Parts: sequence; structure tokens; C-alpha cells
Amino acid sequence: MKRQILILYTGGTIGMRSSAQGYVPDDGFEALLKAQLDTRPADQLPDYQLLGFEQLIDSANLTTDDWSKIGQTLLDNWNGYDGFIVLHGTDTMAYTASALSFILQGMDKPVIVTGSQVPLSELRNDALDNLVTSMMLAGNYKIPEVCVYFNGRLLRGNRSKKTKSTGFDAFDSPNFPWLGEVGINIGLRPELILSPEKPGFKLPVYQPDAVVMVQTYPGIPARIIDSLIDTEEVRALILQSYGVGNPPDKNQALITSLEKATGRGIVVVNLSQCYQGSVYQGAYATGATLNRLSVIPGADLTLEATFAKLHHLIGLGYDAERIRQQITTPLAGECRFADQNSFACP
Repeated sequence: MKRQILILYTGGTIGMRSSAQGYVPDDGFEALLKAQLDTRPADQLPDYQLLGFEQLIDSANLTTDDWSKIGQTLLDNWNGYDGFIVLHGTDTMAYTASALSFILQGMDKPVIVTGSQVPLSELRNDALDNLVTSMMLAGNYKIPEVCVYFNGRLLRGNRSKKTKSTGFDAFDSPNFPWLGEVGINIGLRPELILSPEKPGFKLPVYQPDAVVMVQTYPGIPARIIDSLIDTEEVRALILQSYGVGNPPDKNQALITSLEKATGRGIVVVNLSQCYQGSVYQGAYATGATLNRLSVIPGADLTLEATFAKLHHLIGLGYDAERIRQQITTPLAGECRFADQNSFACP
């Protein structure tokens, strides 16, 4: 019996067409998809059902409500299919893949998130290859993870980042190896893929205003942080600092604002602005300042995974202390434990 997969079409470039106003959703996407797939050997692809959202998401407009909708749709259909594909816009794909990985902890089936840089309706596109390969991965392989597949790369979803705005190789995984590479053959790395467990699915009640973020820059005024935390709804702040986690510690007003945040019970997580590498908070004296303020070093988490994980933990009703304990504890392979002693100063 052929395996069955569900293709959840949430929106994105893959289903758009050209117009005078730029790319817009294509009402004929389902028919176009069927026509394209009918040209492929049917025995090599799993059977599929396409389920499209009535209100398609432009991923630049993504909100936590969309995570709830996507997550609930997968949960509602989980027992009816052998694997799942989520068609999604590329701009916030890594955020959604991260959020889904936390919702679907312990999953025992593949969920492949994919899309394209050029719509399927265009003669020259990357859409068909991304989709066909994702169908083969979701239908024929044991990959109990939420993954991003794009341009021959199978990535752990909560380790992925969009790194190019126009290249077909738009996604990468800077702090974790690819789970697989697709060329002439499909080559997976089973030693890296998570083991299936007993599903422990939890769909949080997201609080859209709960997580804010700020990037340090030369001369950053304290009022930036003060304005971000000036509301009771804020429960967590992501601080993107320099290098291995270094803030401008001579900016006393800024440090005072961070101290004010942690004093109010706001969880502050320190990430590096660098594309690759981890936070070693305290390797330099500037970073040690944050240790005194109970700022959490974010290890090798991506910004996208940190944002989604904080929303997940807050949405489950966890208090600040439990969130601090959980943020760098791997829940779905999104990080490794921070080792503050393994950094050698140059």
C-alpha cells in the first residue's frame, strides 16, 4: 500500500504568479501542481492530498496566531498520514519550522517545510524540485523531525536560517550539520536524525507581545531597551550582542536597563550577532557583566529558534525561573548545552 502524505499549503512564493503589482497568490495553484506532478512517475511518489488555507499567509506578515493554525492543522490530521509537507514563504520559514519542532516534540513522522524562491507558475523555477524531493523525503524515509528542505539541503528546522535573499540555496544550518544532501542520490545522515519517541504534543496559548528583541550597535541608547520592556505583556528579551556574547558594558545606562529587566522577572537571553558560533558569556570581562545580571547565555541557538522557544515556554504557562532552566536545555535538538569553560581567549 502506498504511503500517504498531506501537503499543507499555507502560502508563500511557491504558489504565486506574476502581476503588475508583483507576485500575488495564484488561484490556480492546485490545478497547476497536479498538472506538474502528473508528468512525474506516479510509482515513485507517495499519494498526496493538498489542503490549502482559505486565507493564505504572506510569510512577511506571519504572527504567532499562524503558528497555532498550522500546528493545530497538523495535529488534527496527524493520525491520517505517514508524513507531512508544509508549503511556506521563505522569509519566516525558519521561525515556523522552529515553532513546529517544539509543538511536535517526540514526533514519529516527517514534517518537511519547504517553499521556493521562484513560483511554480514560472517556466524557470526551483519550486518543483523542492516539492518533489520533499514529497519523497516525507513519504519514503524515516525522518521523525521538523525539517527544512531547500535546494538539495535537508536541515533540522530549528537549526535553519535563511541566509540568501535571492539565491536558490537560500537556507543553511550554521551551527549544525545538514541532516542530508540531495544530488544524484538522496544521502541522509541517520546518526544526526532524532530518534522517534512517544509523541508529547503541546500547542501553547501564544502571547503575541511576550517576546521582544534588540541588537546592540555602537552607541545604542538605553531608551531602546526601556521602551521595549515598558509593558507588562513582555516576558522575555532577546539581546543580540557582539562576538561570543559581549555587550557594551561601559554603557552604564544600558546595563542598568538590562538589570531593570531581569529585576522585573523578564527573561533576558544573550545571543551572538555572528552568523556562526556560540555564546561564551564571561570569556571577556564585558560578557561577565551579563552573568552578574542573570542574563542567560543562549549557547548556539539561532535567533529564530530562540524566539519560537521563548514563545512556546511562555505559552505553556512556565514561570521565569523554569524558562531560564529550559531555554538552553535541548527539547528538539535545537541547541547544545552552553559550556562556559571551553572558550580559549585569543
